[in-house]
Amino acid sequence: MIFQQALLVVGCLFAASANAFAPTLTTTTPSRTGTTTLRSTTEDNKSTDKNVGQTEDTSREKVMTFSYDMSEKEKYTKPTYPGTGNGMSGDKCEDQYDIIVIGSGMGGLTCGALSAKYGSKVLVLESHIKVGGSAHTFSKIHNGEKYSFEVGPSIFEGLDKPSLNPLRMVFDILEEEMPVKTYKGLGFWTPEGYWRFPIGDKQAFEDLLMDRCGEDGPKAVKEWNALRDRLKTLGGSTTAVALLNLRQDAGFLATTAGALPFVATNPDVFLDLPLTFDDLSKTVDEIVTVPFVRNFIDLMCIFCGFPAKGAMTAHILYILERFFEEDAAFSVPIGGTSQLGETIQRGLEKFDGKLQMNAHVDEILIEDGRAVGVRLKNGKVIRARKAVVSNATPFDTVKLMPHKEDEPKLLTKWRDDMGTLPRHGAISHLFLGIDAKDLDLSHIKDPAQLVVQDWSRSMQDSQNLCSFFIPSLLDKSVCPEGKHVIHVYSSGGEPYEPWEKLEQGSPEYEAYKKERVEVLFQAVEQCIPDVRKRLEFSIIGSPLAHEAFLRRDRGTYGMAWAAGTSAPQAGLLGKVLPFPFPNLKTPIDGLLRCGDSCFPGIGTPSAAASGAIAANTMTHVDNHISLLKEASKKDPMYGFLDPGFMGEIYKPLVGAFTPSKELRTERFNSGVGLKPIDHNANNASAADE
Repeated sequence: MIFQQALLVVGCLFAASANAFAPTLTTTTPSRTGTTTLRSTTEDNKSTDKNVGQTEDTSREKVMTFSYDMSEKEKYTKPTYPGTGNGMSGDKCEDQYDIIVIGSGMGGLTCGALSAKYGSKVLVLESHIKVGGSAHTFSKIHNGEKYSFEVGPSIFEGLDKPSLNPLRMVFDILEEEMPVKTYKGLGFWTPEGYWRFPIGDKQAFEDLLMDRCGEDGPKAVKEWNALRDRLKTLGGSTTAVALLNLRQDAGFLATTAGALPFVATNPDVFLDLPLTFDDLSKTVDEIVTVPFVRNFIDLMCIFCGFPAKGAMTAHILYILERFFEEDAAFSVPIGGTSQLGETIQRGLEKFDGKLQMNAHVDEILIEDGRAVGVRLKNGKVIRARKAVVSNATPFDTVKLMPHKEDEPKLLTKWRDDMGTLPRHGAISHLFLGIDAKDLDLSHIKDPAQLVVQDWSRSMQDSQNLCSFFIPSLLDKSVCPEGKHVIHVYSSGGEPYEPWEKLEQGSPEYEAYKKERVEVLFQAVEQCIPDVRKRLEFSIIGSPLAHEAFLRRDRGTYGMAWAAGTSAPQAGLLGKVLPFPFPNLKTPIDGLLRCGDSCFPGIGTPSAAASGAIAANTMTHVDNHISLLKEASKKDPMYGFLDPGFMGEIYKPLVGAFTPSKELRTERFNSGVGLKPIDHNANNASAADE
């Protein structure tokens, strides 16, 4: 749900260069035990034997995550929900494609669509019957009328026009449109009462600080602007190079060459390079003392899963720069969040890519150390000539590669590292259809509202922080006239363990559902006191339902490696900088990952960017630069995407190394070192074979 993972241009360049080659293992593998174990980690990233996450210690100071031993069988049989599919489709897919993408979340769809635009023959396989991963919408018929609800992200900035949002860039590159309605703020319900964060108006935000901070108002404004000044160079780098310029091979030297003038005129950016990936709280603690400002920063960071303590500094750069531009606005997709995935799906199919839903992948096939295809749940084997890309979480991806006695040791190590990465907790949902007759909501101006119960408790505590979203304030298509739909959801810190001990449908399970979502009802009551009387119906979505409907192992909000140290499998970058993301590459030739569990992190724009980076990495640098040049002409905003004449200088030097050797097969190897590889011609000839 974070709006965009902004990042430092030099960090981009260094990240690309350091990860251009085979991943380097940087941490030790957690030991396996004879029983399924849950580990909770705190800000020092050291595991303990106790689960303190959200159950015993919910203090503000803690950074809490969960880890599991993935080698053990789960405690219960995963339920199959009606309306999610049985995963048995896919028998009519062809037997062979260039690229197979597992999962149709924002990362997988973007990877598939851009790879198809690059000329590859692409198949995207989705286990669910709906596209979009966490960004999809479900409907309920009540009294013969349709109500539609969001199930995942709901707060988006920069989708209404060309912008720095990678998701919007992808739409424009694919030449697909998604109608939206806009709004200009976020509502906050806190112990001090209601207040509104206005975007697109620097003076209005300073007025808010003066109003909410009393005699500390001038100090709050001064400290806020000091923080902006401290990070100004880093924030400015977001318009020097985009995430879509990145790739994970030597070709990055050419595709990011357009950023060299910025680097030359801002040499201090090198000194701040480690700060980009480091814990934001270190900088905040040096500058900001006013509680209101510190609380605001924590709330804006929590969309990446962590408050300032645990969040990458890069997470706030976009907010510091973009949110105070006059044209900044949040967007509501007309027709629901599902439109995000459906828009990219149209782009995928426009370039002859195929999306197959209700097709569950049971196994990634590995032969001689190379990913060569997948086997579906229905038994069909589909081969991949170039690569397999997993958009599934790391915890789900490792399940697709069962341990084999003769497998490479690096694969065993990688699987163990990825499977036991710390993760955020789960999410609980409350879906409300209400009667809006005589309902006055003039006291709020925005569909998106955040609620905090207690500042002394963790922002990760699911009983402390939650959000509710009323899309029907702007989008009248999601419910009948005279009604409203409200999606209420906890922070991504709901403990999963109590849920898996309960039998679904049992009295104990139903009682626990009502107990855990009571705080969600109370949150909405702050805005609509008589909401329970207005109910047409309500639906409770437990973490078990979240897991089943969104295909997220244990219902997790996502991977959770707190900033400040390097994550396992971070590649060479993790040896020199505190890089808190695993690599997109893997020890298996022809196997990549994308999605919110790798760079640049959680959130639909970030996940889409990871898919773009994966697609770029699989094509020749000449194709990548051609796409960037094409995109740069679509709007003046995108002019910086073009690497310019410096890109042309570097291109012949790096072309022979793109894509890197682990992504080449014999078919894609012709011409290496002699001239740019014409993958489009190769694809055309393959189609005739």
